[in-house]
Amino acid sequence: MRNDPPFFEVTTAAQRLGAYSVPINWHFTPDEVLHVLRDSNAKALVVHADLLQAIQDQLPEELLVLVIETPPAIQAAYAIDPILCQVPNDMQSWSNWLSNYPPRNLQLDSVPTAMMYTSGTTGRPKGVRREAASTEQANQLRSAEPPVLGNRPGMRVVICGPLYHAAPIHFARVALDTGTLMVLQPRFDALELLQLIQRHRITGMFLAPIMFVRLLKLPESQRLQYDMSSLEHVIHAGAVCPPSIKHAMIDWWGPVIHEFYGSTESGVITHCNSAQWLSHPGSVGQAVGNTTLRILKSDGSEAATHEVGEIFMRRHDYPEFTYHGDPEKRNSIERDGLITNGDLGYLDEDGYLYLCDRVRDMIISGGVNIYPAEIESVLLAFPSVHDCAVLGIPDDEYGEQVLALIEPADGQVCEESALRAYLKQHLAGYKIPRVIQFRHNLPREDSGKIFKRKLREHFWKDADRNI
Repeated sequence: MRNDPPFFEVTTAAQRLGAYSVPINWHFTPDEVLHVLRDSNAKALVVHADLLQAIQDQLPEELLVLVIETPPAIQAAYAIDPILCQVPNDMQSWSNWLSNYPPRNLQLDSVPTAMMYTSGTTGRPKGVRREAASTEQANQLRSAEPPVLGNRPGMRVVICGPLYHAAPIHFARVALDTGTLMVLQPRFDALELLQLIQRHRITGMFLAPIMFVRLLKLPESQRLQYDMSSLEHVIHAGAVCPPSIKHAMIDWWGPVIHEFYGSTESGVITHCNSAQWLSHPGSVGQAVGNTTLRILKSDGSEAATHEVGEIFMRRHDYPEFTYHGDPEKRNSIERDGLITNGDLGYLDEDGYLYLCDRVRDMIISGGVNIYPAEIESVLLAFPSVHDCAVLGIPDDEYGEQVLALIEPADGQVCEESALRAYLKQHLAGYKIPRVIQFRHNLPREDSGKIFKRKLREHFWKDADRNI
């Protein structure tokens, strides 16, 4: 389902029963949804009515299906036909089904978290199943956890990222446990977010870097209309944030911007507040808690300071995890007791971590490593660029060449000659895309993140490469 209060009814109830809830990315194809249902051995599916139609005829007969009426706010945000938003007469309504059962006061012996499925960039999505912590362990971890998410009693938050992603759901669960107000934005909209912050005196939220870009693209006259003084702690993660974008956000909102690095598998690994970032621009912070963080070269040796390698890490105070039904995949990401997200980066002399790109996103052109995230950061600062994706595409001579797909800002013309002149001012020649294409409506997730996998498939469908 999308961002809707019943999401928390389902996930909280499952946790109280000692069961694992499995949020499903509603952008998945029917085949991908069915894979998650089968792979997770799901006993029940709770689904928004408009999302049911595509999968209804293929659902296992033994699966309990409970349907939620898609509410008007979500109907409007996604322009859904109201007829599709009603619970079908032959299906069970979640609210009616729930009303048949009296409340239960359950004492928790263990606290399982949601089993999140990876995005499936390579192969089928896999469920990250973390061992359930005892109630005592969970309380100890919560009290020992540094205030990365800004959790405090009375926090007032807005949830604008999709709850099927690990970071938004983790942030929302913390807010649910400690806060007094949670506003669910059906779909991220930059101007509406500013209105919500002012109206509800929001103190904190989680944002993805692309949301910063959307906010900064609003006309200054609109941005300055709204009072942001209630904000105390705005945390971001999930992708490399261009330094120019982060500087602009700190200038606008003040030193309330925080960042962390981690993943569903690893948990929170680093944290960086505004002051730390300004003294170490481009960093995602230092290791937090009981964490080991290393940068390893391809031969397994440790990289020197400022030398790029693959990031390996471990939070020793987090319960262990496995990939549900696939321990081999779990073993494949481990080295000497540490795990990797497949990210490349380096450490500076103060122990601050810097991200370069994903291993799978890195372009090797003529034997030279090129990091798309660096090029994308430059492109996003160009005024008429709304969004972009930089990919490596097949090249007979160099192996790969750099392609930039540009989505122009609404109502603006993005001239390739001007764009290339700008790139030459900010990038070495070998990093400048050899091919620039302009596209409208690049495929993207609900968070705003571009589906690079879908784009790669088009360019590499006849090439011998793991996409």
